[in-house]
Amino acid sequence: MMNRIKAFGAFWYDFIVGDDWRVAVAVVIALAITYGIAAAAIPAWWVLPATVAILLPLSLWRVARTRRAVPPRSGG
Repeated sequence: MMNRIKAFGAFWYDFIVGDDWRVAVAVVIALAITYGIAAAAIPAWWVLPATVAILLPLSLWRVARTRRAVPPRSGG
């Protein structure tokens, strides 16, 4: 029973956090900002698309930078 609970928790952690915990934290912060702006009766539809527009290139740049730093394997 405990293994199933552990596997269930591991699935949700991997699903929500995924490969980059920084993106998950930024999305949670963006959701909180969206809530705060909407609670002030200000249109907040733009917060999440703007967050994605900022986070996606940064995340891709970080992955590309780390992949470039690793020397390619020699085939053979």
